[in-house]
Amino acid sequence: MAVATGATAAVGTGAGYWIGRPADAAATWRTTGTAVSSLAGFDNQMKAFMQARGITAGQLAVTYKGRLVLARGYSTSTALTVQPTSLFRIASVSKSITAAAIAKLAQDGKLSLSTPVANLIDITPATGLTRDPRWSTISLWKLLQHLGGWDRDVSGDPNFKDATISRTLGVPMELRHADVIKYMAGQKLDFDPGSKYAYSNFGYLLAGRVIEKVSGLSYENYVKQKLLAPLKIQRMALGWTIAKHSGETSYESQYTGPTVLDMSGKTLAAPYGSFSMRTQDANGGWIASAPDLVRWARMFDAPSSVLNSTSLGRVWAKPSTGVNSSGWYYGLGWQIRPVTGGTGRNTWHTGSMPGTYSLLVRTYNGMSWAAVFNRRDDASGKSYGDIDAALWTASRGVTSWPTHDYFPKYFA
Repeated sequence: MAVATGATAAVGTGAGYWIGRPADAAATWRTTGTAVSSLAGFDNQMKAFMQARGITAGQLAVTYKGRLVLARGYSTSTALTVQPTSLFRIASVSKSITAAAIAKLAQDGKLSLSTPVANLIDITPATGLTRDPRWSTISLWKLLQHLGGWDRDVSGDPNFKDATISRTLGVPMELRHADVIKYMAGQKLDFDPGSKYAYSNFGYLLAGRVIEKVSGLSYENYVKQKLLAPLKIQRMALGWTIAKHSGETSYESQYTGPTVLDMSGKTLAAPYGSFSMRTQDANGGWIASAPDLVRWARMFDAPSSVLNSTSLGRVWAKPSTGVNSSGWYYGLGWQIRPVTGGTGRNTWHTGSMPGTYSLLVRTYNGMSWAAVFNRRDDASGKSYGDIDAALWTASRGVTSWPTHDYFPKYFA
């Protein structure tokens, strides 16, 4: 069976010493949601993972054959109680939402995925600079499949270059999307669009603006009205940089950084102002609970009024280039690995920001899970990507899947 590894795909399973090892009995756990004895391996893996890294808040949801069979909150802090419905930043798992919104607009005849993004929104550089002519070849397909021409390993990630953009354009922070676009419009592309795969947050920032221009709604409202409401997902929202939504957890990091929210230069805890949640919206700005995420993932199991069979085919379509040496490729908002020697595919996405690590997995044989945490860094240097292998280990240890369904409990 192919393993749906995400961040650890290039290096194998990523298994560490704690895989399959029960959580430290000495830990003081505040655990919510209903315990399911046949799924205790998932609890053990989550607790061991969090204990090894000093994570104080985590959450897990698991589905089997479309049923929500486990929804749990975990905390090691007396100051935190994580409910199954508590909200966490999900970072780049947001990309599956943005890509689905573009697919929905195409399905409704509002745009074509082959249209260049520069034909849909304003891509005007700052005075005195010229736009790279290759912009005219950046279609929505290329944008969403990370073939757009930007390589953060070469020129850096503009979604995290707030101070540079502010100085270059002579505009104050906190930046707006238009500032990031104007800056990037005056920069040379790193490669010919469509010639290679390079993960790009900026490409999804642009996709968010396309959604707004074509739909006439804000990015958040379009997603809520056209995608989430039909699925009865009501908790999800765009997160804020400083303030918290009702029911949202707090975020932790050992790092600090200068604020990008104003020009003061003040040093802040990294999750609370070293990056702007406002400009991260379409590439990494959503907050959700783990049950929300597996509810969202279930939408991709079969055609529906949200995305029909044609749209789902577009989501899973193999790009013209960029298939990884281990066999996975990036579709529209998902990493995808066709199952060797069988039918179907494993699909997943991870998310990572200061104070956030998230994982959403769909398997070819009817399982899915979402795990979210309020921390991504620790002094031990242990890989956060190892949670992927841990949850696969837990799933393989299930000898009898329960028949209950908790979806009605969490989604009215």
